[in-house]
Amino acid sequence: MATVDNVLVRDVLKMERIGAHSHIRGLGLSANLEPERVSEGMVGQMEARRAAGIVVKMIQDGKISGRAVLLTGEPGTGKTAIAMGLSQALGEDTPFVSITASEVFSMEMSKTEALMQAFRKAIGVRIKEETEVLEGEVVSIEIDRPATGGGAKVGRLTMKTTDMETIYDLGNKMIEACIKQKVAAGDVVQIDKASGRITKIGRSFSRTYDYDALGPQTKSVRCPEGEIQKRKETVHTV
Repeated sequence: MATVDNVLVRDVLKMERIGAHSHIRGLGLSANLEPERVSEGMVGQMEARRAAGIVVKMIQDGKISGRAVLLTGEPGTGKTAIAMGLSQALGEDTPFVSITASEVFSMEMSKTEALMQAFRKAIGVRIKEETEVLEGEVVSIEIDRPATGGGAKVGRLTMKTTDMETIYDLGNKMIEACIKQKVAAGDVVQIDKASGRITKIGRSFSRTYDYDALGPQTKSVRCPEGEIQKRKETVHTV
């Protein structure tokens, strides 16, 4: 805020939004499917929200699988908002695609092709695969860089569980992945042997202190049990 020639000038705060319905987090219903006046970004349309909540319950129970839900109403009454809330209530893995009439009635593409592309985007596929992973607490990580700077890096990673401790030699690809993920001693990590992908599960309780400054995304977890190398079934949603 400043004053120029006795005129008060205020700074206008810029508000950025991802989309018109990016604030919606659900249908705003209670446990017994009763709509609240203002909840989860939804306002008004109480009966329609309750009906959408019943549809969500039926979908979760598997009673209306393979069927479509049609929402009709005047422009600006909240049809897209309810559809967005329905998608959020079903879970993060449920894809949501919003299209406008101008995208369907186009001179460059037929209406059938435009609708088919929208349907393809709205289809979610879960892929289950069984992979071999290394899971444990990082005891130490050592990376040796050549003095000339031109050679390959050499690394060594020591991991442990409550039952065993193992030392692994790291290649250049794994070293780059460790540097990218900022892996340090005390982290509980999971390494996919096939792809070399490193996932930080959290920080070990044994290395967490009261005076540590940790971000909200850092979780404190226990040291894994059993073997370091194990087979694990993972589910990917694409």
